[in-house]
Amino acid sequence: MVNCGLLTNQNAPVPLKHIEVDLQVQGHVATVTSTLQYLNEEEHPLEAVFVFPMPSGAALCHFSAKIADQEIVAEVQEKQEAQEQYDDAVSSGQQAFLLEESEESVDVFKMSVGSLPPGQSAAVTFIYIIELSVQADHSLQFCLPAVLNPRYTPAGSGGGILSKITSRFSGIPYSLSFTAHVSSPNPITKVESKCPLEPLMFLNTDHTKAKVSLCTGHMFNRDVELYLHYQNPHQLTAIVEAGSPAAQSGTLLGDPVVMVSFYPEFPESVMSSMSSCGEFVFVMDRSGSMSCPMHNGRGAQERIECARDTLLLLLKSLPMDCYFNIYGFGSHYKSFFPKSVQYSQDTMEQAVKKVKEMQADMEGTEILRPLKNIYKQPCIPNHPRQLFIFTDGEVENAKDVLHCVRNNANFHRCFSFGIGEGASSALITGLAENSSGHAQFITGNERMQAKVMQSLRYALQPVVTDITEDWTGLSFTRLSPPINSLFHGQRALIYAQLKGEECQKPDAKGKISVQYRLGDQEVSNIVHFSLKPDENSGLVIHRLGARSLIRSLERDEQDDGADKEALKARVVELSKQSGVSSSHTAFIAVHKGSGQAVKGPLVKRTIPTPTMMACSRSLNQSSPVAAQRSVPSFCK
Repeated sequence: MVNCGLLTNQNAPVPLKHIEVDLQVQGHVATVTSTLQYLNEEEHPLEAVFVFPMPSGAALCHFSAKIADQEIVAEVQEKQEAQEQYDDAVSSGQQAFLLEESEESVDVFKMSVGSLPPGQSAAVTFIYIIELSVQADHSLQFCLPAVLNPRYTPAGSGGGILSKITSRFSGIPYSLSFTAHVSSPNPITKVESKCPLEPLMFLNTDHTKAKVSLCTGHMFNRDVELYLHYQNPHQLTAIVEAGSPAAQSGTLLGDPVVMVSFYPEFPESVMSSMSSCGEFVFVMDRSGSMSCPMHNGRGAQERIECARDTLLLLLKSLPMDCYFNIYGFGSHYKSFFPKSVQYSQDTMEQAVKKVKEMQADMEGTEILRPLKNIYKQPCIPNHPRQLFIFTDGEVENAKDVLHCVRNNANFHRCFSFGIGEGASSALITGLAENSSGHAQFITGNERMQAKVMQSLRYALQPVVTDITEDWTGLSFTRLSPPINSLFHGQRALIYAQLKGEECQKPDAKGKISVQYRLGDQEVSNIVHFSLKPDENSGLVIHRLGARSLIRSLERDEQDDGADKEALKARVVELSKQSGVSSSHTAFIAVHKGSGQAVKGPLVKRTIPTPTMMACSRSLNQSSPVAAQRSVPSFCK
């Protein structure tokens, strides 16, 4: 482990000077603008590389850097071309900035800052957009994490770029300013936070626009969380966004895009309907990192202790005559029983005794092998398989894990739990979204038991299925994947590109109805909305729609028999057109300056940082995950 932030030759930290965060919320989505100011106090040039997390559902859409009085703005290019341009610039003494997704995980980015002269200050600004998560009380959450935990690198994976990040640091050597502007189709009732806020300021009479800021002097030693409350949270809503005047009509950025928020309400009669069947497989992370505390406060439980207590509660809550098994994993894995056993007083007591003895004593984190073993086991007739996975997410082969889960999506659902601060959003949410399941994140002082019992109820209750949409009289191209199922408390956002002359009429109206089955009930939700778009939205909805389509294409690349080259070309085209990052593109910016070569040796150094970069886990916290694959037969 090393200190966080920029490091000198003596391994002494050079802390950031200031972070400024501006949050723009539009209904269920947000734009996050972060500006970092730092200084090279060394006596020679640095080529510094920051590593930082990005929420797996976020769309990075801007990256710029200001050195002294000159600013450079990055543009999206195909990744190899961007890397070559960056290398050429640095080798010729030019200042260059490169931002790209990590090869190991889609929620990790590297930021190469290139050649920064001694004594020179720099300000880096990046903007991303993201969907906000729905909480149990129907509020929407935005989270600005303060720390990032290390990630484990499995043997033979070629090394991990996050292996030297620490979550413990004494004091915060920089200041933070944070302001949020909120607008919504429905009135805003309140904005809450565990951090001290200035009074909420409404900007119009119908309370659909508001502003709030952190109190001056906030110490960024804990996550900054905002909880936004709207009236009528279950009401179907639609927001239309105008295309860019500079883009050609008929292209994604040239046409209007609509975002529909679908958050169905479950009647009490449905909530009380419980199933007594199922095969419940509990997969527990027992790696060394699970011995870390849940948070940095006094009296914090170890992660393994909290997870162990929760597993005991789950075991005692299972319905009689179901089937179950428990796996522990680290560098290796082992199960309590050779195969799932029928739940009875005797088998439950055997399992409880073993659970009480579980420790974080299995070294590294290798989750792929136990998953493959579970999938090899034959399914039990009339007992749908439900996986409950507990991990702090410190694994670097997330893409391989998610590919394995997706290939078995028709035979199980996965309920995943990210334990402690810094769990990988790509891994935790990906486990759920690739198997029609549900993801939860447990950090700080939160009680894991309540969230896990909620997921158990999801596993035993009916889900919203047979979802269809009627876009009356509208010509459109869908950007987001079909919604196959939703659990109670989940929300789906639907993105579509609107086409045709109908959208050009000033008084044009649109109508969308969503029909679905809930238990034995047929339900229909309808929303009427104006096709006159919001002209000053910064293309937030367009870019999230593009991000959704890009991610779908990237998942398709993993399928056997896929035309990988054609899919890659389409991803690159969409990424460059929308300015949204992808696995095949990178942001590149070069400041040529005087063109003179840098004098003296160029020091290349990988710089790990805490999550000072204003990255959000908003998609992650109790993340509502719309199914991306066909629903397993037992869900229908």
